[in-house]
Amino acid sequence: MNVRHVPVNGSRLWVADEPGEGAAIILMHGFPDNHHLYDRLLPFLAGRHLVTFDFLGWGDSDKPADHAYTAKAQEIELDRVVSELGLDRVILVAHDASGPPAIDWAIAHPERVERLVLLNTYYSSMRSLRPPEAIWLFSTPGVRRVARWFSTRFGAWLFRRMYRWQVGRFFRDEATREEFLPVLYAQFEREPSARGAFFGLNEDLLPTLRERKTRVSALREFERPVRIVFGGADPYLNANVAREFAGLFPKAELHVIPSARHFVQMDEPERVANEITRA
Repeated sequence: MNVRHVPVNGSRLWVADEPGEGAAIILMHGFPDNHHLYDRLLPFLAGRHLVTFDFLGWGDSDKPADHAYTAKAQEIELDRVVSELGLDRVILVAHDASGPPAIDWAIAHPERVERLVLLNTYYSSMRSLRPPEAIWLFSTPGVRRVARWFSTRFGAWLFRRMYRWQVGRFFRDEATREEFLPVLYAQFEREPSARGAFFGLNEDLLPTLRERKTRVSALREFERPVRIVFGGADPYLNANVAREFAGLFPKAELHVIPSARHFVQMDEPERVANEITRA
């Protein structure tokens, strides 16, 4: 892939752009992960125009201390990537926390969206939505202050153990877990400042869910194709969340892969690639 750095408010986004056929497929990560979330998927998308990038605060992108890590900021970052690469038509693939920025961008630019693909993600408050335990700790007012204090007081040791326990549950297969869990965690080992994005997005989570609830009517008016591909064994962003999503979009296809967990693109990369590219 051709790597470039896209400027955003004085910082730089790490962006990889692989030329190929068709509309550009933009693969977006959630938190607490980065572009390596799609490493197992990329070989099954060979020959297509592919774009992966790290949002500010994650992976190989800059991690400014004074940045507001919010879903709105991530929508702006996505827009900068699309503009900088001069992309006319895109397939947006959103996972986890990239759901709100991807959906908001798609609603604002429907004429440029060939397809929206949602992988175990969220947008607004839903009856079936269950936050992962670590996310609940760091996003719940009052509780999060204590959680942050403990994670700071006991440093990398506690954060690493929590990460391995929580994120380890997102994989189905042990071999894949043992290979990629260290890869995803490496950003925190390399740059402890990456925790700022983790804390910031957690603090923004509940306001995002509440505010997006007021925008749900816009999803019902989105006429572009939407493909919802969820790992059915994810207890958090679960199959019922996928079904609720399917009821929000007028042109939605629902695909639940029963044995896959939260990292559905890691558990079933070939199946997910087929759903992304299928006409």
